[in-house]
Amino acid sequence: MKGVILQKAILLFLVSVVFVSGCVSQDSGTGTTDNTQGNEDMIVIGFSLSDLRVERWQRDRDFFTEKAEELGASVIAVSADLDADIQESQAENLILQGVDALVIVAHDGEKAASIVEKAHEAGIQVIAYDRLIKNCDLDYYISFDNVKVGEYEAKGVLDVVSEGDFAYLGGSLTDNNAFLVKEGSFNLLQPKIDSGEINLVLDVFNDGWKSEEAYRQLKAYLEENGTVDAVVCANDGTAMGAIQALEEFNLSGIPVSGQDASLGACQMIAEGRQTISVYKPLMSIAEKAAEMAVAIAKGETAETNQEVDNGEIEVPSYLLDVRMVTRDNLMSTVIADGFHSYEDVYQNVPESERPERN
Repeated sequence: MKGVILQKAILLFLVSVVFVSGCVSQDSGTGTTDNTQGNEDMIVIGFSLSDLRVERWQRDRDFFTEKAEELGASVIAVSADLDADIQESQAENLILQGVDALVIVAHDGEKAASIVEKAHEAGIQVIAYDRLIKNCDLDYYISFDNVKVGEYEAKGVLDVVSEGDFAYLGGSLTDNNAFLVKEGSFNLLQPKIDSGEINLVLDVFNDGWKSEEAYRQLKAYLEENGTVDAVVCANDGTAMGAIQALEEFNLSGIPVSGQDASLGACQMIAEGRQTISVYKPLMSIAEKAAEMAVAIAKGETAETNQEVDNGEIEVPSYLLDVRMVTRDNLMSTVIADGFHSYEDVYQNVPESERPERN
């Protein structure tokens, strides 16, 4: 594959055409540099994402592409729009084009194993990005400590309310992270459930981590039961749906947690509508993943810091740390890091109630 100059030349020509045309949609966007033209030796990395309609993944793509280009590589990024079959087809296309490395944000961590197998048949190594690909001979995995994410989600709520009726709104059954996050949350919740301090009144997963599904799930419970004391949510999207349902039932102020530190979540934290989120520095994971992808494209060994069992092998992995974001530390976390601006985070908060700028 890599030795076929004509194939690489065709790939680079296509990348250049996409760059020049500037007409690729955001959901299948690419990041390239115009120095790909005529440069048959440039490294080309395929980046297959589950979805690009969520702010978080747009940031990952952009940070990843920028770092890869800084390292002299070109990136072809495609989005499957939450469809595992589309993702497999897109990945097969990237493999046929002859990319030098393949990075995958798997929509379905089980089905994506076939992509790894096909990439290996073509001599291409695969990095699973943030979502583990299960039961295959995966080359590398990069993510955050998702168990700790879940622990922070539970802790943020328990710091406010430590007993009563709790709801847990989980993530997608097709995403291994949903199980890791839930494991972390229940590390803290289960002892209190066992002691009777917490009554777990709702415990559900969510197809696609969708806000509207979380809204529907919690609304259905509230229509039947009227109230709840706390809601632990698997991410900011599910938290947004939960908050919408709570506010419709005049339950504003009920503690709600999430993860990703999305702008909408940080705004709600600043307003006092969401209790906490978990900040995962996206620039850190994206840049490290780009470094790993360029390394393996060059035939080198990528840096790792531990191994993670994917059901078949212990996958060489790189896991990054996370931070809890609350109303008290917005300034020292997401704003200090430049992840969100002061103006954006506090745009719905009266100036007299905003903290002083640093």
